[in-house]
Amino acid sequence: MAIADTLSPEAAELRRALTQVDPARRRKDRTMRVLIWGAFALAMIPLVSLIWSVISNGMGRFDLYFLTHSMRNVYGGMDAGGVYHALLGTILITGLAALISVPIGILTAIYLVEYGSGSLARGVTFLVDVMTGIPSIVAGLFAFALFYLVVGPDARSGVVGAVALSVLMIPVVIRSTEEMLRLVPNELREASFALGVPKWLTIIRIVLRTAVAGITTGVMIAIARVIGETAPLLITVGATDSINNNVFEGNMMTLPVYVYRQYAAGLVPCAPGDDACIATINYDRAWSAALVLILVVMLLNLVARGVSRWFAPKTRA
Repeated sequence: MAIADTLSPEAAELRRALTQVDPARRRKDRTMRVLIWGAFALAMIPLVSLIWSVISNGMGRFDLYFLTHSMRNVYGGMDAGGVYHALLGTILITGLAALISVPIGILTAIYLVEYGSGSLARGVTFLVDVMTGIPSIVAGLFAFALFYLVVGPDARSGVVGAVALSVLMIPVVIRSTEEMLRLVPNELREASFALGVPKWLTIIRIVLRTAVAGITTGVMIAIARVIGETAPLLITVGATDSINNNVFEGNMMTLPVYVYRQYAAGLVPCAPGDDACIATINYDRAWSAALVLILVVMLLNLVARGVSRWFAPKTRA
């Protein structure tokens, strides 16, 4: 027997009245749905256009040769050269910047959330807010000036670029980690304290373990924020056409600087002295390098999702 059959006429009428939706509210709901989907479509247009432009223009030279060769001894409109040295430089410099920034950012966020109080905490928060708005070229000038005073005129190297990028990464890591730590319920901390667990161990085993997914996402946002920077790397790292895997000595090439230099080179004759034939080889290499940069960021995001899912607290369904 249906439930409606067991109700009195008055109860059945009240049930129908409660389940009916006001036509005005239904219209508002449909209007808001249309507006939300329209805003989503507008936001996707530039993203899809950007991805399509990079893929369509960059697939022409995107092959194994392009990924495994450098630009050494490649001049003019020669149909040769690759991006290996720039890809290696980007990975080394960005990895070193993350190695510097992530511990500092996470420890600072832990202090602000778990221990910080008084004027020191307010001062740190103010400095983090100021650092968030620092232009990237200022960070590059700061790192170059710092190492110039210590090393001298030969201050350009991968480690200088990593320090410049870490100045940009640290405030992003601090802010994202701070927000994730504040989302951890205080009941978890109190339950751990009630069992006699020290505060430092509670932070490591309970608080950080609970917020690891959000912290990982914040770190990846910070890496994505700096991996495409060009101005600070032009100042601190310079450029080279050769492979350099030593971040402590010599100029290095990075993907953003590679794209900039190739695009700035412009059109060239197909062969020396042949002005009738104009080659777009530099533009092709720039688009392919941009595609490599996007793929690197995408790969890092996939790795971050896997790490956050692996270390996230397991919950029963």
